[in-house]
This record gives sequence, C-alpha cells and structure tokens, in this order.
Amino acid sequence: MEVLENQKEFLDDFIHLNEEWITTYFELEAADHALAENPFKIIEDGGYIFSLASNDRVHGVCSLFYEEDGVFELARMAVSPYSQGKGYGNKLIEAALSKLSEIGAKRVYLVSNTKLKPAIELYKKYGFNTIFEGQHPMYSRANIVMSRNVS
Repeated sequence: MEVLENQKEFLDDFIHLNEEWITTYFELEAADHALAENPFKIIEDGGYIFSLASNDRVHGVCSLFYEEDGVFELARMAVSPYSQGKGYGNKLIEAALSKLSEIGAKRVYLVSNTKLKPAIELYKKYGFNTIFEGQHPMYSRANIVMSRNVS
C-alpha cells in the first residue's frame, strides 16, 4: 500500500470517494460541485492530492489546499467504506504532514463536523486542536475548525 502524490489518473477516485462520504452523512454543496468539475485546480493552485492505492485501486484520499504563505488546509479526506478500520486514515494524514514538513509549511488547519467522532479523534491524535466551533461560512455541514503547527 503506497500513498501517491498528485496522480492525475486517480482524480476521478478522489472525487468519487469524497462524494460518497459526503452523501452518506450530508448533502453535496456548491463548492463540492465546483471541485468535481476541476479537481486538478487543487494542484494548479499549489496544493497536493494524496491517494492511498494498491494494484491501481484507490482505498483512500486526502488533499492539502494552499491557502497562503506557509498555511494549508487538510481537506477532502475519505477512505472507501470497504477499506475503513485498517489504519488508512493514519497513513494519509502522515503523508500530508510529512509533505508539509518537507516544504517548510508553518500551519495546517481543517474543517469538519463534530458528529464525525472517529475523524475528530484521529485529528486530535495528530495534534490538531479546536480553534473554532460553530457554523462554518462556506460549508453548511462544517461546525468545527481544528489547527496545528507543522514544525
């Protein structure tokens, strides 16, 4: 099992896995539809897309959106329902944090929802702390913002 970075051939899997988890718990929003039209924009704008794959099958994905100098958003993390419970979320976060260290990023944040308890616990495990709770201005499904320093 390998975490691959910015693989164009896995962009459809990236969108599919994200839409699958979102529609399991919430509804797709305008920003989701916009991203589905051009996921490569994440990379074009200075970010990264990670795909955890084996034998050309993608088991999980996540991304880092470039926000501003030294700041990224960890976003769009999803693991296939058939691959959950195997530590793949850990591998994806570790790959993202490793990339952030490699490029000298200062801070990473994420937005989530407190009803996604396993995800929140995973983020806490990797040093993310809550910096805001309440309705997010961009995503109606988000009600928590977490952040951590990279170095």
